[in-house]
Amino acid sequence: MDTSAVAKWYINETHSEDFNAWIQTQDECYISSLTMTEFRCLLARRRRAGELSSEDEQQVFAAFEKDIYDEHLIVHPLSEHHAFAAIHLINTLSTVALRALDAMHLSIANDIGAEIIATADRIMAEACRLQGIKVIGFFE
Repeated sequence: MDTSAVAKWYINETHSEDFNAWIQTQDECYISSLTMTEFRCLLARRRRAGELSSEDEQQVFAAFEKDIYDEHLIVHPLSEHHAFAAIHLINTLSTVALRALDAMHLSIANDIGAEIIATADRIMAEACRLQGIKVIGFFE
């Protein structure tokens, strides 16, 4: 799962109900250590925008951390070779406006042999499809 999908589990937004229904059917859910940083940043950004209170921000991140601790979310570490693989993906998928962090997520997905990625990001979805990864999309 990328961060855009993970957010739907913790924050009520468009397609959260669809995501919640989907995730309940999954035996294992994988994220990367990068997702942890991105999700923390997402919460802070939403607090600064007035979309979350400080209390909600802390509670949501605590719930996220608990899901990691309880192994509802399985975290794959980020390593230097993922950065080089991300560069290769950006070069290979030159027609896709793939952002750096999404390229990192995709390099990790490739590394662990992910067959499916859940995302709410159309560009990430396109890049995944071009890599032969099935996409579970949570967008219009």
